[in-house]
Amino acid sequence: MATSVGAAKAAVFKDPKIQTQIQTFQAFKPWTALPVTTSRSRLRPSPSVIRAVSTPVKPDTTTPVPKRSKVEIFKEQSNFIRYPLNEELLTDSPNINEAATQLIKFHGSYQQYDRAERGPKSYSFMLRTKNPCGKVPNWLYLAMDELADEFGIGTLRLTTRQTFQLHGVLKKDLKTVMSTIIRSMGSTLGACGDLNRNVLAPAAPFARKDYLFAQETADNIAALLTPQSGFYYDIWVDGERFMSAEPPEVTEARNDNSHGTNFLDSPEPIYGTQFLPRKFKIAVTVPTDNSVDIFTNDIGVVVVSDANGEPLGFNVYVGGGMGRTHRLETTFPRLSEPLGFVPKEDILYAVKAIVVTQRENGRRDDRKYSRMKYLIDSWGIEKFRSVVEQYYGKKFEPIYELPDWEFKSYLGWHEQGDGGLFCGLHVDNGRIGGKMKKTLREVIEKYNLDVRLTPNQNIILCNIRSAWKRPITTALAQGGLLQPRYVDPLNLTAMACPALPMCPLAITEAERGIPDLLKRVRAVFEKVGLKYNESVVIRVTGCPNGCARPYMAELGLVGDGPNSYQIWLGGTPNQTSLAKTFMNKVKVQDLEKVLEPLFYYWKCKRQTKESFGDFTNRMGFEKLQQLVDKWEGPVKGPSRYNLKLFSDKETYEAVDALAKLQNKNAHQLAMEVIRNFVAAQQNGKGE
Repeated sequence: MATSVGAAKAAVFKDPKIQTQIQTFQAFKPWTALPVTTSRSRLRPSPSVIRAVSTPVKPDTTTPVPKRSKVEIFKEQSNFIRYPLNEELLTDSPNINEAATQLIKFHGSYQQYDRAERGPKSYSFMLRTKNPCGKVPNWLYLAMDELADEFGIGTLRLTTRQTFQLHGVLKKDLKTVMSTIIRSMGSTLGACGDLNRNVLAPAAPFARKDYLFAQETADNIAALLTPQSGFYYDIWVDGERFMSAEPPEVTEARNDNSHGTNFLDSPEPIYGTQFLPRKFKIAVTVPTDNSVDIFTNDIGVVVVSDANGEPLGFNVYVGGGMGRTHRLETTFPRLSEPLGFVPKEDILYAVKAIVVTQRENGRRDDRKYSRMKYLIDSWGIEKFRSVVEQYYGKKFEPIYELPDWEFKSYLGWHEQGDGGLFCGLHVDNGRIGGKMKKTLREVIEKYNLDVRLTPNQNIILCNIRSAWKRPITTALAQGGLLQPRYVDPLNLTAMACPALPMCPLAITEAERGIPDLLKRVRAVFEKVGLKYNESVVIRVTGCPNGCARPYMAELGLVGDGPNSYQIWLGGTPNQTSLAKTFMNKVKVQDLEKVLEPLFYYWKCKRQTKESFGDFTNRMGFEKLQQLVDKWEGPVKGPSRYNLKLFSDKETYEAVDALAKLQNKNAHQLAMEVIRNFVAAQQNGKGE
């Protein structure tokens, strides 16, 4: 197993025999901790030091061997994530064995089966792409669209990390699908597994210095932390490489070993044979733009610019993460905290130093505690910063003060700033299928558009000419892709993970259940007198792992049993506060008993412009629980009707009766009729 310079030195100098041997050579000096400098040295370790590190050391049999998880052993024995996956893919079995199931994650795939089916398991594979900044060129989108129809289940799933998921691929088709993605200049490498995942950045294609710099930085970080040993290409395209040239500063940062970060003579200089203890997530953004949920990442990087808009460097935040385990209080979601400011020319070295700190110190015995957030929680930020600085070779500067954060969805039409337009489209839970999928393909293909995927499971069409705006709007509306003013505000910010029936971790419904849940929340809003344009951020997951980031929601529903949810309250619309557990094991049919009093008292007792999340935090959970326990229904006042839609009682009652036949309320049916009318009128105008 390859050993990093720092780890090898530590092992060597613990042995007194080796210390004695080294001191007999005049060319060697006793090793000491690397000093923290104010300027970066590009010196490589001398050959003599390397020989000293490589000197055989008699194993210390008195020291117990550290416990390691099964996955760590799979990685060590895999020949850099090749074996036994390469052999398992050649068998006639529809599935792969346990070791290969873990290894294929590094290639961007999960083995799944339909949990709703009885009898023999019907195995298939989910593939996830890697798209830094959510960038998807025209030809890659069209390729993914075709693959979904030919080899998947006919849908594309947009994820909360700006990627595609393709479900239902059979084992016999994996190589065809993977090679097609690669030859279309796409990739799934590192979309899953114990390494850096997709790097987020604002999806909006603004031609602004800060946005462009953020996206360039995200691309460079993604390139820096991409595996180098070739296992991905060996398995899926027989060793043929399809890699675009990377910037020289990325290559230089990866190869730099001035501070003992790299594995010597290893095909994986940063990752080694063991890669990282667990998944690792990074996001880059600009001040005010929290479209990326910046504080939920292992590393958050924020561009800092001068008064003229020229980027100076970055504020760096560390230690975020969502995953947890029910009723195990030692696991928890966590927001990242400030590490320091980094000049722009040093960001790759700083990121590498943080990754190496986690690589060397993160737990590898129990995967529940292997994320970097637990290392920082255990050490404290001061110790963590000190260790990172040893690998970085510099002191972090104090962070810059930033303006308040905002959640930005970028839905609707916007100017890019370069003469072009972009159009952000809401996609419920990121699931593109049916007429919507056909329409998107037609528009993207006809106008040769590139797209961007957002961290909120939506899609942006880029580089649109002004003359195309009307015909594209008409075509999209006919395909059910409406402008945001025609979409229920609750839907615009809601998210859910796929959950049942394919996710092996799901305890209850999420994606399949959220449409009905949102309708029920809208009905509660109307019952307690909240206006249609008011909304709360709702996120639903089928288990506590937090893929849809429910712990940042104003109302988070986390599956904790069959048809049962844990209710989390206290997140904020700008995604800067962590929610807390309010109630456990609330049956799905009983949600109104909890939501009605919460929303009613929010309406009655909130302060000016106070969000639902801020209201729940101010009131306190003890008081809220009392209100829920004593709830007997809203205080009835004079009958009121939504005069914006219904000018008289008779019309309202007629529409309401029709709506009930479709399991809707009057307002929802009326809005649907209006949307269809608008789409028809737009279509009638032609191009």
